[in-house]
Amino acid sequence: MSITTLSSRELNHDVSRAKKAANSGPVIITDRGRPSHVLMTYDEFERLSGKRRSLIDALAMPGLSAIDFEPQRVDIKPREVDLS
Repeated sequence: MSITTLSSRELNHDVSRAKKAANSGPVIITDRGRPSHVLMTYDEFERLSGKRRSLIDALAMPGLSAIDFEPQRVDIKPREVDLS
């Protein structure tokens, strides 16, 4: 993830550059040299804001196929019941 910093003047002159940079990471917008706003993609905003996703959406996330996951098999045995 890369962080890009643009002045508000640079943003006004080249919005498409800021939008392209937001695809790689947050874009910090400065006013008079001080950070004032952050531009990010809507997907990143949803991820950070904690929006609930369905299991299907979560499993469709890019990069998950590279994760090795082999859970151990669980052996669940029934308990004895005392009905006396």
